[in-house]
Amino acid sequence: MSVATRLPCDEAALRQGATAFDCDARRKRWVLVASILGSSLAFVDGTVVNIALPAIQRSLGASASQVQWVVEAYALLLSSLLLAGGALGDRLGRRRIFLAGTAIFALASLACALAQTVHQLIAARAVQGVGAALLVPGSLALISAAFPERERGPAFGTWAAFSGITSAVGPLVGGWLVDHGSWPWAFAVNLPAAALLLGITWWQVPDDRPPPAATRFDAGGALWATLALGGAVFAFTEAPVRGWLAPPVLAAAGIALAALAAFVRAERGHPAPMVPFALLRNRVFGGANLLTLLLYAGLGGGLYFLPLNLVQVQGLSATAAGAALLPFILVMFMLSRWAGGLVDRHGARRPLVAGPAIAAVGFALLARPGPAADYWSGFLPGVLVLGLGMAIAVAPLTTVVMAAVASDAAGVASGINNAVSRMAGVLAIAVFGWLMAGVFDAQLQQALAAAALPRETAAAVWAERGRLAALQAPEGAPPEVAQVVRQATQDAFVAGFRAIMLASAALALASAVVAALTLPRRAAPPTPPGPP
Repeated sequence: MSVATRLPCDEAALRQGATAFDCDARRKRWVLVASILGSSLAFVDGTVVNIALPAIQRSLGASASQVQWVVEAYALLLSSLLLAGGALGDRLGRRRIFLAGTAIFALASLACALAQTVHQLIAARAVQGVGAALLVPGSLALISAAFPERERGPAFGTWAAFSGITSAVGPLVGGWLVDHGSWPWAFAVNLPAAALLLGITWWQVPDDRPPPAATRFDAGGALWATLALGGAVFAFTEAPVRGWLAPPVLAAAGIALAALAAFVRAERGHPAPMVPFALLRNRVFGGANLLTLLLYAGLGGGLYFLPLNLVQVQGLSATAAGAALLPFILVMFMLSRWAGGLVDRHGARRPLVAGPAIAAVGFALLARPGPAADYWSGFLPGVLVLGLGMAIAVAPLTTVVMAAVASDAAGVASGINNAVSRMAGVLAIAVFGWLMAGVFDAQLQQALAAAALPRETAAAVWAERGRLAALQAPEGAPPEVAQVVRQATQDAFVAGFRAIMLASAALALASAVVAALTLPRRAAPPTPPGPP
């Protein structure tokens, strides 16, 4: 008997094959609420923290690389453990892992709010990433388990709509909390939401007890993926401060390469790998994921630096900076349903060439504003065009990824594509941080030489260059000297920001080229999972 058949909640029905989900439509609604809350908790946290970064840097006296680690520590653990979190849910029960992820995320959020040093904050953010890696895969897995196939489309649509709303509101709320309270509130706001989520999941989401797994868990793959990604991120984040030839940087780069080789070997030899390489040999699936890597590297890396520019250079409040990307989110929200039908009408290639190409124009427009730009004429055009390009690309990209594989591999395909998009942002922030530091240092050095500042003042400013736009003149410096230093700092940061936006545009154009070369005009037949 199909589990989608509606049966009364009695022992006889359960023995015939129905699940607790089929017996209670009301609980399905609670499952949907829990899924929306869970995914929103993890997704919104990233955007809220980006808005709070200038306040965190100022309050804790953090360097630019340390501020990067506040973001990277979370994203690194989330992206590298995302597939492992999904596999654990399949093996140990989705509800159990979902609850564990929520609890870990909440406790880590409390630790973030109570952090007294940037190192404590970074450590707490890493633990928060572990919780999110258990929480995020369970959000959609609960919907898949709760709703029969014919009901999943509307359920996923509801999930996407409310997730879009929370993504729009999150930065505004976070900015307001930072402006009217302090940066710890950006983390403390997670606690009541997490408590509500734990209550709903514990009392309203039925327990699922999967049968014992036939194969062992791919713990080695999770370990090697984390070490490879972590080593690469450490090398690119710390190289601007320590130098590429510093022993810790060289060691991290070596660990990354060795771990990557070990990961490939482990996945090839595992009976149930996190990343089945047979899927990657599919031209369409491989091309779609390479497109994802390039496009989301530009998006994640580029948008990391935008709030820093808006707050530290343009002088916007945290609330205004949170609202600055609202048009981007609204454009995507309004056009995503329309864009989802483009593949049926025009095939995959056209929207996935046009969307990234338009996004590249948006990034190029964001490279135009100078240190004293007006938001409406300087930043808004780029934000709107970028939103249009991403709206055209995102839904067709998801459709292509899921259509390229057989239905029994859909979960693995979705997990791989999600992990790729997050890893792209992690690596891009690290690489773009290195690019920003190189351009900023060169521009600042030229400006200090041209300003003919006293040697002691110039040396003090140069020693603090790692703070980037948060750099200030030495205490007690005359107002005219402070103004020169401030102008030199802003000009140097804007030069680095422009380089990053142009690099993001290049990545978006490269993703359009990948789409043109690898994707068919019409959907290709799916590839079964097969052996790795």
